[in-house]
Amino acid sequence: MIPTILLQAADAGATASGHGIAAVGAGLAAIGAGIGIGRIGAGALEAMARQPEMLNDLRANMILTAALVEGAAFFAMVIGLLAIFI
Repeated sequence: MIPTILLQAADAGATASGHGIAAVGAGLAAIGAGIGIGRIGAGALEAMARQPEMLNDLRANMILTAALVEGAAFFAMVIGLLAIFI
C-alpha cells in the first residue's frame, strides 16, 4: 500500500504530500541514526566493562561504526531534502 501511495505522490509532481513524505523520511533517518549510535555506544560500554584490556580496540571499532551509521543517515537526509527541493 505504501509503494502505491509513494508512486501516486511522484506522479502528482511537486505536491504538498510529496514534500511531506520526503520530510518524514529525512526525520526518520535522523532518528534512526540517533538510536543506532546509542546502541553502538551501549554495546561498547558493556564490552569495555567486561574486558577492560580491550579498551583501545573497542573504542576504535565503536568510532568507526558510529561514523558509518552517521554517514548513511546523512546520505538519507540529503536524499530526503533533495526530494523536497527538486
